[in-house]
Amino acid sequence: MSRGNSAGYDRHITIFSPEGRLYQVEYAFKAISNAGFTSVGVRGKDSVVIVTQRKVPDKLLDPSTVTHIFQLTPKIGCVMTGLLADARSQVMRARMEAAEFRYKFGYEIPTDMLAKRVANINQVYTQQAAMRPLGISMILIGYDDERGPQLFKCDPAGYFIGYKATTAGAKHQEALNHLEKRLKKEPELSLEDTVEVAITTLSNVLSLDFKPADIEIGVVTGEDGRFRVLSESDIEAHLTRIVERAD
Repeated sequence: MSRGNSAGYDRHITIFSPEGRLYQVEYAFKAISNAGFTSVGVRGKDSVVIVTQRKVPDKLLDPSTVTHIFQLTPKIGCVMTGLLADARSQVMRARMEAAEFRYKFGYEIPTDMLAKRVANINQVYTQQAAMRPLGISMILIGYDDERGPQLFKCDPAGYFIGYKATTAGAKHQEALNHLEKRLKKEPELSLEDTVEVAITTLSNVLSLDFKPADIEIGVVTGEDGRFRVLSESDIEAHLTRIVERAD
């Protein structure tokens, strides 16, 4: 086994290479990028939005069953980017953790606590040989009565942090660069503006003009603090507004 070479060190999840790298965890990040989806999350003044692509790979599939956006609690939702089978497993675990917290403490789990719990579980997956890291990136959104809109991202390494805006998946670096330019002056975004920033970021980075069936949007607003997924008619209204503004 030659030093300075990855040969052999990527066979086992719990072994560091001489450079101090865990190759299996890095491959999990690669699986997220190679899944071919891009997701965007943007936090506004009184709302937070997640947008992702909806790709139906086969004409015989029922499009209503193809989704990457999931509700975890009445007030918390997430978009999963990466391997969909892994995503469903992590969503079920997150729902279970949220339900257990509610049963134990008598109130709904805050968004940051759920993000922390999911990240802690992911971190354990990087230490035990019996498990592999999940090839998935979870972007959570929710509304906190004291802190306002919340946006968190958890990755396969067990790292989580809050964001003003973030992306995951293919071309995520280009999307991040676009968001940094758009949000450089830290504008106070209304719900419509927040949705517009998220959609235009995705559209510009992928060089696509979206139809309502091509994207999924999840929002949480300060009005009622509840998570909801926008219908195709709502998405069409937002797309029409973006086109009118561009003209």
